[in-house]
Amino acid sequence: MSSQPHEHDDEQAVGFDDLTRDIAEVPAVEVITTVAVHLMSAAAVKCGLAEGGEADKDLDEARKLITALAGLVTAGAPEISNFHAAPLRDGLRSLQLAFREASVVPDAPGAGPGEKFTGPVYS
Repeated sequence: MSSQPHEHDDEQAVGFDDLTRDIAEVPAVEVITTVAVHLMSAAAVKCGLAEGGEADKDLDEARKLITALAGLVTAGAPEISNFHAAPLRDGLRSLQLAFREASVVPDAPGAGPGEKFTGPVYS
């Protein structure tokens, strides 16, 4: 193998750099909302709400994801403004309700996923 760089290596590196941003340039609100959306999407899949439906349903995993989302949204809301937090809260509440509906044995009010952060969620 040659230790000499190939011309196309430089072209690939430039292309990769063009597709990524330095994390230092990303505003905190964007990082927080992006992580929240990923948690929401994963929780929806695990609640059986995605295209795979029952095949992807795993309420134990959904509980973990919803609880993590609730913690993030609750802690992050004061930092990202109500404009960004309100839709995240709405999505979180929808997931908490979907989890409750999907559960064979529903949790007591206040004991559902994330409810230690959000308070009880009622339909």
